[in-house]
Amino acid sequence: MPDRETLFVTGFPGFIANRLLERLARKDCRFILLAQPSLAARAVEERARLAQLSGKSLSDFQIVEGDISEPGLALTPVDLDLIRQQTTRMFHLAAVYDLAVPRDLALRVNAGGTRNVVDLARLIAHLRQFHHVSTCYVAGKREGVILESELQHDAGYRNYYEESKYLAELEVEKARNELPVTIHRPSVVCGDSQTGETGKYDGVYYLIHYLLRWPSMLSLINIGNREVSLNLVPVDFVVDAMAALAFDERAVGKTLQLADPSPLTTNQLFNSIAKSIDGHQSRITAPATWVRFFLMLPPSPKITGLPHHAVPYFFVKQLYDSSHAQELLAPHGIRCPPFGSYVDRIVDFARQHPVI
Repeated sequence: MPDRETLFVTGFPGFIANRLLERLARKDCRFILLAQPSLAARAVEERARLAQLSGKSLSDFQIVEGDISEPGLALTPVDLDLIRQQTTRMFHLAAVYDLAVPRDLALRVNAGGTRNVVDLARLIAHLRQFHHVSTCYVAGKREGVILESELQHDAGYRNYYEESKYLAELEVEKARNELPVTIHRPSVVCGDSQTGETGKYDGVYYLIHYLLRWPSMLSLINIGNREVSLNLVPVDFVVDAMAALAFDERAVGKTLQLADPSPLTTNQLFNSIAKSIDGHQSRITAPATWVRFFLMLPPSPKITGLPHHAVPYFFVKQLYDSSHAQELLAPHGIRCPPFGSYVDRIVDFARQHPVI
């Protein structure tokens, strides 16, 4: 048995992985960080930042180069043996996070890559917990309340990202009897609730950038609706939740939806963002059928900034139950903040950083 906890993390140096490591580095543990060869230079820079931030030695953050889409993660025999003998906990974050991802790439990286990571986990001698980062959108085209205990369905998917993440979670589910699995399903991740910082503009940022174009006029007509919510979670809530449960044995065997228990409707989101931008809310609400028709017209993305592949997410009639997650996070003092408490920060960040 290793003398200290060692965490093996895939997806380094990604935005969420980096922020998760900031939290985990506060613990007395070591890290083995899987980085793609093309990201090796960035990984070295990020390792130095993490070491300085945490006060740890560089040797506590060991980078190994590999590729989850390859058998054995394309690791060298030495690195593979290191992971097998030293790892006590794993976080699998590596994936293609892109709603427009082509099918072959999505299946190879998200589904096949997870299968390869699970195969490696089976070889680890002292594994105490295997954390898999999934998404609430494994629910695909299902409607209504989505429970944390539910996965398998035949409702279909809006894109290959959803399908590949669903298949990836199935791979983890099949290993539940062999591995100490915890599955985390974030909803739509947006910027930090304290600083507004984000690593990518998608999801709610399409609406923010749309309103920033001409707020005094565009805010007058609400293009959201009162029947559909867009479940948003700030990135700091997601990483705080995962870090808190990283060493929590109560989470073993659980699937946890890291979602806002009281999400705003898209109509309410529109007004909240519009008010944050220039103090005004909408005067009328456009019919949802008209809005969807317009947004799917060929010239619409150039006019609104909203790509066609993102349109369905503003019309998804899904509610994500997060009872198990709330129960486990309560003793740690962690809960999802309401959107209204941080909307100004994410709007200000988007305004000050037009391009990231």
